[in-house]
Amino acid sequence: MSTPFYVSPQQAMADRAEYARKGIARGRSLVVMQYADGIVFVGENPSRALHKFSEIYDRIGFAAAGKYNEYENLRIGGVRYADLRGYTYDRDDVTARGLANVYAQTLGTIFSSAGEKPYEVELVVAEVGASPEGDQIYRLPHDGSIVDEHGSVAVGGNAEQIGSFLDQRHRDGMSLAEALKLAVQALSRDTSGSEREIPAERLEVAVLDRTRPQSRKFKRIVGRQLARLLAAAEPATAPTDAADDEAEGPEGAAD
Repeated sequence: MSTPFYVSPQQAMADRAEYARKGIARGRSLVVMQYADGIVFVGENPSRALHKFSEIYDRIGFAAAGKYNEYENLRIGGVRYADLRGYTYDRDDVTARGLANVYAQTLGTIFSSAGEKPYEVELVVAEVGASPEGDQIYRLPHDGSIVDEHGSVAVGGNAEQIGSFLDQRHRDGMSLAEALKLAVQALSRDTSGSEREIPAERLEVAVLDRTRPQSRKFKRIVGRQLARLLAAAEPATAPTDAADDEAEGPEGAAD
């Protein structure tokens, strides 16, 4: 009779963490960043159908890097949680912190379970407040821990280098065009430090815009509005296009 191999709990968890990190590293990085009027989500995504960013509820957005089918399941679960809580209590009772706690419990349970492989995903849950001081950004790694972030955060394959680049350059009160340009610059840098060009059609951009009069603050930035923001020489004076804003209104949250 053969003797089964013994693996210490510490080694088993380290192996699971390494497995999850390698899976996340294969995904393209993304950036979530505060700007003067809200929170912007920027990522390189060649697909027009498989989104990295989504609306969860009125003031709450969701971003994810890693394996698509796994973070899509989490996104749908988050939408159902938010809808049920908002319907049962009040829409104001649906918060990013509450949603982050739910995701943390789910990811932590899966990561600790010996019968299931860990999820190869890293999430960001963000909520826009009435003022920049009220904004909330939570990063959730594969193990279910919660990191309260401020200013900017990057997740995905090259997140450490991108995050360091953003920490040195991000400042409070940036315009949307300035924040977008900084995010694209950060995403354009590869691991060797050299830069490459990311075409506008490969960018996925969305915002939680606190200035929107509607209760739902999520909006995708596409087409002419995205091109204009990228090309703006003086971001602070970039013209607005109300028609475009309304055309790219918030997506439906229900699934």
